[in-house]
Amino acid sequence: MKAIVVTDQAAGTAGMSLVEHPGPQAELLDVVVQVHASGFTSGELTWPSTWTDRLGRDRTPSIPGQELAGVVSALGYGTTGLSMGQRVFGLADGHRGGTLAEYVAVEARNLAPLPGDVDFTVGASVAMPGLTAWQGLLEHGRLQAGQTVLVHGAAGAVGSMVTQLAREFGAYVIGTGRAADRQKALDFSAQEFVDLENDVLEDVGKVHLVFDVIGGDIGKRSAGLIQAGGTLVAVAGPPEAWPADGRAVDFVVVSDRAQLGEIVQRVRDGRLRTNIGNVSTLDNAVAAFNPTRRTSGKTIIRVRP
Repeated sequence: MKAIVVTDQAAGTAGMSLVEHPGPQAELLDVVVQVHASGFTSGELTWPSTWTDRLGRDRTPSIPGQELAGVVSALGYGTTGLSMGQRVFGLADGHRGGTLAEYVAVEARNLAPLPGDVDFTVGASVAMPGLTAWQGLLEHGRLQAGQTVLVHGAAGAVGSMVTQLAREFGAYVIGTGRAADRQKALDFSAQEFVDLENDVLEDVGKVHLVFDVIGGDIGKRSAGLIQAGGTLVAVAGPPEAWPADGRAVDFVVVSDRAQLGEIVQRVRDGRLRTNIGNVSTLDNAVAAFNPTRRTSGKTIIRVRP
């Protein structure tokens, strides 16, 4: 099969190449999925799981990619809940990865049915951002109606999903980002926007929840914006500062079939819009991950026509 592989962590996405690679086998409780569309998170190449298995053994050359949508083509022993030929979407295990390929083996529990009226491209684009937003807001952030939420990177793939879900659950949402992202963040339901290049972040005052996808200095300053009992939710790495009277949470997203079902239903009925910045093919994937100009939104690789 064709697959994108990486062998050099230092080279980043420039170290990716398209090769012929052996196809996967369905292990215990696995399914093999014929991949139709795949997503990729740039931070994957810095994660230890991209380069080693769960026992710490080197697994290069690695096939990156965790997000996928496709069709079940084989069932491993003991697999339940999915069937041959079924349309599915979800996340692969970080220590296995492999969705930037024509086929991938995934634990069946990490996948959910993809309704026939949802395109594979949409399915691949919503899995990681949707689960990150859902778990960060509802499980870790303990979001409640009437709270004020500050969403960093509100025009991005994750931030736009956080904004929409927070609004649905009754929050008042302030988005942040570059000046050029203002209108896109507002289009994705942010009620206010803070230009991090020109505005003073601290002018927003105290908020109940900060959802931080940026980290660094912005993450540190955000800790001071949390009101008593509030939460700083960080997905860009462990928080470098802790709210004086609140909580800070750093979490790793996990695939969840029930949550994926909730998310895709919202896509179907129009409550959630995906944020796709670019769609490319597997043959052109390396160029797509090394763009000549910045785009906000998710880059999706359409593996099959």
